[in-house]
Order: sequence, then structure tokens, then C-alpha cells
Amino acid sequence: MLKDITIGQFFPGNSIIHRLDPRFKIIITAVFITFLFCADTFAGILVGMLFVALTVMLSKIPVKMIFKGMKSIVPLIIFTSVLNIFFIEGEIVFHWQFIKITKEGLEMSAFMVLRIICLISGTSLLTYTTSPITLTDAIEQLLAPLKKIKVPVHEFAMMMTIALRFIPTLIEETDKIMSAQKARGADLETGGLMKRAKALVPILIPLFVSAFRRAEELAVAMECRCYRGDEGRTRLKQLKSGGKDYVALAVSLLFFDAVIFLNCIS
Repeated sequence: MLKDITIGQFFPGNSIIHRLDPRFKIIITAVFITFLFCADTFAGILVGMLFVALTVMLSKIPVKMIFKGMKSIVPLIIFTSVLNIFFIEGEIVFHWQFIKITKEGLEMSAFMVLRIICLISGTSLLTYTTSPITLTDAIEQLLAPLKKIKVPVHEFAMMMTIALRFIPTLIEETDKIMSAQKARGADLETGGLMKRAKALVPILIPLFVSAFRRAEELAVAMECRCYRGDEGRTRLKQLKSGGKDYVALAVSLLFFDAVIFLNCIS
């Protein structure tokens, strides 16, 4: 299960999505999230699904990789579905004792599930197609105006990117620790809730120790390379935008307009 989590991973490539300016990719992702939550109808969600499908096709990220990453949110999808199915009032289609399922509940459940799937798969493409270094530079440049009010933009961007980059590393470390504990006879999959919670202690303690050790090694490595924040820092690769970036942004805004139009006519 842990191996199926692909959040924070970068898949090198030379697709048109990979070559887009990371600043524009962040802005487009924000536009996508906005119009996805603005969608009030299934037609609007269909527009979001079309946007995700088009982006996946252009990025050349294997579809099986997208579905593989979705496995980690299955419990969230199930939880959301149950809440909407059983707790939304409306026209009853099934009633047994205290269990009531309504037509509105089923519709809202399907709507929310599709929205979550679009949201996770669409936003994951940002890290799939952008390296951590360029993502850091893009975040820092987008937040550069905040430096005027003494906000530590560089440190903030660096922390965000390091945290995102460490997700796959910690997942891999957790998988190794769980395998080692199972090899020693630890039972992690049977018993009640309290027993399973206690079984996590031999996993969490080594994981925290490993995380702190990796953080210390990273800090020492940065100090050895004379890292002093953004003071006097130069970059080997400068971010440059081009026509394709503005075209991509215009296309995303067209999808946004389509969602707003569908909301108005519904």
C-alpha cells in the first residue's frame, strides 16, 4: 500500500508540460483548483475531468501511475461517500430501520468523489512534472513581493519543497521498517483498534529517529556547501517564460470560463 503513494515524486521527461515554466504551472494549478471548487454541476466536473485527461495526455505520465497514486486516497473517498449517502436529506430511495439513502445523497456522493479524484490527480501532475529545485525557485519568485514586508520567502519556499521531497523518502523508510518488524514476528494487521495502534509504536519510533537523522545530515550537507539562504545566491538555470506558457494559461482560463458558463445556465 505504501509503495502506491506517489505524492511528491518527480518523473523526468521532455513533454510540453515538463517544459512549461514552473511559475505558470503553479498558477495554472491554482486556476484548476479554483474552477474545480466553483463547479456546481456534473457538467462542470466533466470539464475538470477533461482538463485532467488533456494534461495527463500532454505530460506523457503513464495513466497507470496516476491510478496507482489514487490508491492512497481510497479510504478518504469511501468516507466521503458514506457521509453524503447517509446524511443528506431528500427523496428516499432505500429505507431499512435507521438507514436511509436518498436520491440527493447518491448524487452528492458521486459528485464529491469525482471532485476529489480530479483534485488529487490534477494537482499531483505539478510534482510529477516539476523537479524540486525548479519548484522551489518558482515558489520563491511568485512570493517575492512579500519580501517587502519582511516575510522570509526563500526559507518558506525551501521548507515547502524539502517537506514535499521527503514524503517519498519517508514512505520508503516506513515500508522498510514495517518489513523488518514483520520479519521479526510483529503482527501489524490483526486485532482490534487498540492492538493495531500499539503495534505502530515499534514503527513510529525508528521512523522519527530516521527522520531526525536525515534532517541533520541535510543540514550538515547544506552548511558544508556554504548555504546562507538567499543572500548573494545565484542560480545556474534562470526561469524563462515563453509563448507556450501564456497559451497554457489561456487554455486553463477557457476551462474556467466554461465552468462558470455551465453554472450560470444550470
